[in-house]
Amino acid sequence: MRIMGVAMDQGRKSGLVFAAGVVTGSIFWGVMAATGVSAILTRFAEALFILKIFGGLYLLYLAFKAGRAAMTSDKALAMRASSSKAILSHGELYRRGLLMHLSNPKSILSWIALVTLGLGTNSSWPHLAAFLGGCIVLSITIFCGYAIIFSTMPMVRLYRRARRWIEGVLAAVFGLAGIRLLLSR
Repeated sequence: MRIMGVAMDQGRKSGLVFAAGVVTGSIFWGVMAATGVSAILTRFAEALFILKIFGGLYLLYLAFKAGRAAMTSDKALAMRASSSKAILSHGELYRRGLLMHLSNPKSILSWIALVTLGLGTNSSWPHLAAFLGGCIVLSITIFCGYAIIFSTMPMVRLYRRARRWIEGVLAAVFGLAGIRLLLSR
């Protein structure tokens, strides 16, 4: 969802740069999961616990931001945006996308699940490379697709009409996900 916001606020190129950071994070977790490093990580309960707490708090922070945005009128939002529109550099956008994905515990767990389903214990290196390559292509297609689609004027207009409802739903989803993650064992 953050890719969508960057693409609508700062344009297609910025959205694609942010998406590139997310894709890089996805590739990192994919390689870690496929090479077995994730199995080591899952044995260190403290590391996963800390990552889970960080991820849960981050989701609650996103819920707070989305809730605040949902309660802000369109007029007040436009005034705030015009007075303090800070355009982030491409380096900062890339870093934020990367850190967002690296700090998301669901990314790690998703990759572990994918590797479990897609690779056997005796998979060859070519099979591993083909599996990772396919996942990378999907990641690029999906995340960059978000940036491209949500940087178009029809999508920007649609979002502006439904912004408060969308932000309200996002606040609820992020809040519930954050609470669920923090309370999970």
